[in-house]
Amino acid sequence: MMTVSATKSLADMADMADGWAGASQAPRLSTDFLNRYSEALMLLELALVDESILDDLRAWRSVGYRAHFETSQLRCAPSALAAYERIDPARRAAFEELCCAMTRLVTTVTALLLDAPANLDLTSIVDVASEALRKLIGRATRFINANGSVDVGTFEDHHIQDEIDALLAG
Repeated sequence: MMTVSATKSLADMADMADGWAGASQAPRLSTDFLNRYSEALMLLELALVDESILDDLRAWRSVGYRAHFETSQLRCAPSALAAYERIDPARRAAFEELCCAMTRLVTTVTALLLDAPANLDLTSIVDVASEALRKLIGRATRFINANGSVDVGTFEDHHIQDEIDALLAG
């Protein structure tokens, strides 16, 4: 349990933690951006249990990395933006395509949940889509934690799309 003495404010403690975490003070990407996709994952998984969640899913919107941090009040936002601009353009484009894939997955499954034919096995679709989204979020997390220094395309999860396509066809 952490206690704060009367002579140290929480802001002072946060500043000290920032110093420990980033001794080099080089700009770093931030996984805060991925909270939006984690929210969508949670909503997808809850939608089969609570139909009122469908309204939240319908309202869900993706936002790009830049747009997220340009409007963010987080103290790390300027560093996250600076780090993003330093990424190799091809790697940044691959990351943005990964984000588009996550968005397409969420919007496709949401559309199915909103207007599903009676014979469609929604539980299986949500299970496969949730696992796929979880893996895509993992790929994005690894990219961000490596500060964009890895090629996001090197992570092999291509079979997931095949599984989703097979479920939708059946």
